[in-house]
Amino acid sequence: MNTVTQKIAPFHLSSAAREWLSFSICLVCLALFVISAYDKITEHDRFLRGLVKVKYISDYALFVSWAVPITETVIAVMLLFPASQKPGLYGFTLLMSVFTIYIGSMWLWAEKLPCHCNLIVEKLSWGQHVWFNIAFIAIASYALILQKNGFKHKH
Repeated sequence: MNTVTQKIAPFHLSSAAREWLSFSICLVCLALFVISAYDKITEHDRFLRGLVKVKYISDYALFVSWAVPITETVIAVMLLFPASQKPGLYGFTLLMSVFTIYIGSMWLWAEKLPCHCNLIVEKLSWGQHVWFNIAFIAIASYALILQKNGFKHKH
């Protein structure tokens, strides 16, 4: 008697489920950057004053104060459209990694810890902030893994 053995992946998602989950992650990342950019633009003077206090950024504070929310907005728009989601996720992951390195270095070496991220994140401790960023980097990376082979669209 022959036994047929099927190898079943422990956690397999259909193409449609991967696409839905990836898009959901993009929307969460988009929301974080839209909220953050909006807060940095509407509270620009406060954001700029905070950057001026940072030793290595102070000379470039005006540029950074506009570059960060503009970059966040561009990445958020990229996350909205399927054709640009993958580069948007790479941009999101890169920018969140830069923010995390910045926060980690400030946490380790700065005497005063200015945080002007947005209304949600600035209520966190510095340690919580680092873990928050790492969690977002992880979910964005997971979305990139989900998109690795693309999605099969039925037309």
